[in-house]
Amino acid sequence: MTQPPQPPNEPPQGGFGQPQEPPAGGFGAPTEPPPGGFGAPTPPPQQPGYGYPQQQPGQPQYGYPQQPPTQPAGQPGYGQPQQPPGQPQYGYPQGAQPQYGYPQQPGQPYGQPGPGGPGAPGGPGGGRKISAQTQIIIAAVVAVVLIVGGGVYFASSGDDKKDEAKKSGTKGGDGKGEKSLGGGDEKPPANTKSKVAFQLPQPKVGDITDVSGSWITDKAYVKTGVNQIVAYDPDAGKQLWTIPLPGQVCAASRHATEDNKTAVVFAASKPTAKDKYVSCTEVGAIDLDAGKLLWTKSVTGSNAGDNKADFREVTLSGKTVAAGGTDGGAAWDLTSGENLWKPEVNAEGCYDMGYGGGPGLVAARKCGSYDDPTVTIETVKPTDGAPLSKFTMPKGVDYVSIVSTKPLVVAADVGDTAGDGSGISDFFSIDEATGKLRAKIPVDADKYAGRCASTKVEQCSKLAVGNDRIYVPTEEHEGTGDDYGQTNEIVSFDLATGKATTDRADAGERYAMYPLRMDGSNIIAYKWPPYDKGGQIVSIDGGSFKETLLMENPSEESVREAETSFSLDGAEIRYGNGRMYTSETLISEPSEYSKDRKEYLVVAFTTN
Repeated sequence: MTQPPQPPNEPPQGGFGQPQEPPAGGFGAPTEPPPGGFGAPTPPPQQPGYGYPQQQPGQPQYGYPQQPPTQPAGQPGYGQPQQPPGQPQYGYPQGAQPQYGYPQQPGQPYGQPGPGGPGAPGGPGGGRKISAQTQIIIAAVVAVVLIVGGGVYFASSGDDKKDEAKKSGTKGGDGKGEKSLGGGDEKPPANTKSKVAFQLPQPKVGDITDVSGSWITDKAYVKTGVNQIVAYDPDAGKQLWTIPLPGQVCAASRHATEDNKTAVVFAASKPTAKDKYVSCTEVGAIDLDAGKLLWTKSVTGSNAGDNKADFREVTLSGKTVAAGGTDGGAAWDLTSGENLWKPEVNAEGCYDMGYGGGPGLVAARKCGSYDDPTVTIETVKPTDGAPLSKFTMPKGVDYVSIVSTKPLVVAADVGDTAGDGSGISDFFSIDEATGKLRAKIPVDADKYAGRCASTKVEQCSKLAVGNDRIYVPTEEHEGTGDDYGQTNEIVSFDLATGKATTDRADAGERYAMYPLRMDGSNIIAYKWPPYDKGGQIVSIDGGSFKETLLMENPSEESVREAETSFSLDGAEIRYGNGRMYTSETLISEPSEYSKDRKEYLVVAFTTN
């Protein structure tokens, strides 16, 4: 059954401006990070970077040492836990219960997530907020507990790691002698301190416009613009080439071949005042080295009659370009543009919503009625789309996200139980050869911070898969430093057993850390900065889980504000060879509040 069309790609307003050199003494005028998602109307200014002191009228700044408040007679003194009778104290060690941020077995109890931090609008997380007064009380309770019960706390933490390792049957990543698994290509430069390479201002548009798609090659940083794809010098930002398009890009593959070819979906024309909705019917292959559109193809859809199929997703696996949407799925040969398959009329109302690419090609297929669909995960033959294996998702799953194709990992919000908009209540580890379930991994949305777009098959962030494990960030929580800032960890689950491992990488006080991608057996991660520092890129050894600093961005206020002006729930972060690029995926016409504020399409840093 055909579903309602998605929001249109909107009118073009010309190309990018030339890259702007950072002015002397800072990165442009100080700007305030936009809250919420991309393109949304901008509310009042959000709080500054991760870990920044938050202040309420009449209250001392959150994150700074506090003076004991005056309490009414008969009330507990400052720093004493105030709670319902019989309830455990927040942060207090409960027997052998694991500590916050440590990977748990599915179904185990867990502490409450901490306040503020990246969960604030525009920040990386989606945590619940609490009042400044409650923050102060919690911070004091944690401080008292750590001082009074410190011996019990740390002893319990160590025992939990040993118990967890026994339960999971996997090797721990405690950094105490475990050998490296082989590492990756990314090595620390002689000087890890980065500088601003360039910044690109947001192009002016009349409405919400999709600008997803960015790639790194040896010679260029390539980014989707308005009705065009543009390559920039990786360190200076000078335009190298431009591919003009008849309409706006609607989707872009996150994968590229070794010789730097990739695929996009775009509209056949620009919107007009009379007809603002333009279907995304054109699939094209792009040569990122030569700056050429190699071919453009379209097909009729099973639900579209004689009209062209409307695609909203595209991916690449080997030499196969595969696109999907509510009109069904189709594929082409990357080299020749030959059509390999196209949407078929099916009596059961089945269609391919989209595909996962990379080392394998996996289809997410939906059948049945809109109110009672059946979703299957099918590893398919790249040359003709024939199923090689099939797994049927449980009832209550309307959409899925393919996190990885080899090993095959699927995320879903079963029965809409996640409750936080993350699109993830469970991960499913599936044998791609047989279609049999290896493990189902429940992930409590109050504990973990991965995110997948619920209606897109291949659009997840803050997750990485490698070493037969899935690496997941925890939600931010209260740290243990003197200023009581927020922090989090990266932990992992074994894809063979579904159990938590002893892997744990700490972000450090007032940082929040999120996986970007695998680099061989290592994990490349980004650290969202606190209010007085720049962000960092680190490499985490997949065996020892030891962190190696690859890049540290400038701490100047104007630079940090530009760096944190992007929402990590939607921004594309690319890192490679000492360069980091953060870019928007959706842009819109500035609101009344933000029209005088500088907004960026891309912010780039380099250690070269």
